[in-house]
Amino acid sequence: MEDNRLPNSAELVKLQRQKLKELVPVFLKLGTIAFGGPAAHIALMDDEVVKRRQWMSREKLLDLLGITNLIPGPNSTELAIHIGYERAGWQGLIVAGFCFIVPATLMVWAIAAIYVQYQTLPQVEGLLYGIKPVIMAIVIQALWKLGKSALKDLPTIAAGVMVILCSFLKINEILLLLGAGLSVMLVKNRDRIRANFALLLPVASVLPVSVQAPPTVAPASSINVFLFFLKIGSVLYGSGYVLLAFLQRDLVERSHWLTSQQLLDAVAVGQITPGPVFTTATFIGYLLAGNGGAIAATLGIFLPAFVFVALVNPFVPKLRQSAWASGFLDGVNAASLGLMAVVTWQLGQAALINGFTVALALLSLVAIFRYRVNSAWLVLAGGVAGVTAQALSL
Repeated sequence: MEDNRLPNSAELVKLQRQKLKELVPVFLKLGTIAFGGPAAHIALMDDEVVKRRQWMSREKLLDLLGITNLIPGPNSTELAIHIGYERAGWQGLIVAGFCFIVPATLMVWAIAAIYVQYQTLPQVEGLLYGIKPVIMAIVIQALWKLGKSALKDLPTIAAGVMVILCSFLKINEILLLLGAGLSVMLVKNRDRIRANFALLLPVASVLPVSVQAPPTVAPASSINVFLFFLKIGSVLYGSGYVLLAFLQRDLVERSHWLTSQQLLDAVAVGQITPGPVFTTATFIGYLLAGNGGAIAATLGIFLPAFVFVALVNPFVPKLRQSAWASGFLDGVNAASLGLMAVVTWQLGQAALINGFTVALALLSLVAIFRYRVNSAWLVLAGGVAGVTAQALSL
């Protein structure tokens, strides 16, 4: 006979523990191999969470991605936190986010210690030389799959194309997201607009706020480092390049805590390590206040992401149930895909620099689309190929 009884409390606790245990290896792996910035991170999460484990639909992942684009903080980290929350509640939120952040944090922390000792960075050019073309292939696969879900009709296709065109004109990405969301929402609800005057989806003011330095320069203690990066994590939208602009203005020009060269080295470390680019903060924190500073900076810049996701996530299903909010999300999802396409183009210019890298990217595309090779193995193979190619060229 089929057992239709509801699980008791002990069984629910066991199920919850099982879900938490499942999150740990997935996000530790993603945090260890996720080179290439947010676009690549999203592609890897799509592969792990939607394709391989089927924890959620691609449409659900797109909704979560759209929401992360409308709140401050590192998008891919917030997407990891959202997935954890969806899978195992608030405990999953903490576990997924922690596991995604920690591998890169430990790597950056170790590199910072070496940097302070020797005033130079470890040589990893060969590793990145092979990994970047592979990341290109992984991102292209994600664009193809996400595009089939996000570009579902003429309004969303038009929104995605317009965002791509406007992005090349250097228009603020938050304005593009909001503009696309509002446009698709209005087009899809035009019959309701004709029928009566409806209240539109309230949209909070989400434009970037400038982080103002205090009138007097405070010492770079762990507390001050934490407070500075807490402000950054609470208001910063955009990519690592936006983060660079904030840090240049506040840490180099105003407080003089860092030199321009130290800042460039810090951003380089964030780029050459896997996981969130915002772990640049870990490197800077170590330079400013040692081990305590590294911990303080990391907590400061990532803590707001956990808070924002915990506040916003419960409202995602309700937004989908509303015709107005659903149209808005459709527009934001299309815009997110457009921005991701632009980033892919920019990554391609940096990654595909000669015949070897182009061939490696093409082989990776064949491996992904034709043979469905796991992305983790591809990243590893790309790194080995890059190191080997550089060694043979010396």
